[in-house]
Formats: sequence, C-alpha cells, structure tokens
Amino acid sequence: MVTVEKSIAIDRPAEAVFAFVSDHTNAPRWQRGLLEVRRATDGPIGVGTRHTFVRTFMGRRLEASNEFTRYEPSRLVAFNATSNWLPGQGSYVVEPTGTGSARLIARVELRPSGLFRLAGSLMAAALRREVEANLRDLKGLLEAPVTS
Repeated sequence: MVTVEKSIAIDRPAEAVFAFVSDHTNAPRWQRGLLEVRRATDGPIGVGTRHTFVRTFMGRRLEASNEFTRYEPSRLVAFNATSNWLPGQGSYVVEPTGTGSARLIARVELRPSGLFRLAGSLMAAALRREVEANLRDLKGLLEAPVTS
C-alpha cells in the first residue's frame, strides 16, 4: 500500500475550502494530471455521491470512479476509488484555523497491482510530489483575488 498525507494552510474560510474540494467536478482546476471529472449521481453531495474521472499518472491515461463513503458538511469527505489498475481511498479534512482561514489535510491510500505494484517506491515518490503540487495549486486558486 502507498499512503500519502499532506496538509496546507489556506487563507479562506473553512466552509469555502470544503465546498470547493468536496465538489470533485472542481478537481481538474487544481489537480495535475486530472483531465475530466463527471458526477454520476443526482441530488446533493453526500454519502453515496459517485464520480467518474480520467487522469494521467506516471505517463499513463487512466479511467476510474469514486464513491463518497463519509461526509460531514464543512469538515470531512472520504471516498473509495475503484479501477482495474489502482484501487484506493482518499479523504479531505478541513479544519478552521481562525477567522477566514483553514487547514486542509489530504490523504491518499493506493493499493497498486500488476505493473504498478512493482513500481511501488517510484509511485509513492511521484504521488507525494503530485499531492504537494496539487495543494499549492489549490491554495493559489482559492486565495487569488476575485476580479470582476
């Protein structure tokens, strides 16, 4: 198993950070290698919400889906990712750190199989770099001045 957990401080209210990261259709705006996300369920976001996505990882184009397994508004969203190539799970925890600021904790656990399993240490290093870069991009996006 490959596990990566990273956090970042964001100068935005916790509710705004959570609303943005829990809507996975926003993810292509801040996650490198994520090409497309489509919501596969109707209704409000919560436990059972499903998405399908297309991404590149370590030079390969991959399709998969996820399903929310835990959902605590303004605080936690956890999900299982299913695919033939790289199953796993992930979560985002948002903690208020003061008026108008929050800490986001992103956690990813992958269970590689096949060729991915053979490249476990390379995959862990690539995933760490990708998560760190994604969080920096998210911070920049959410903290950018709003222009009209």
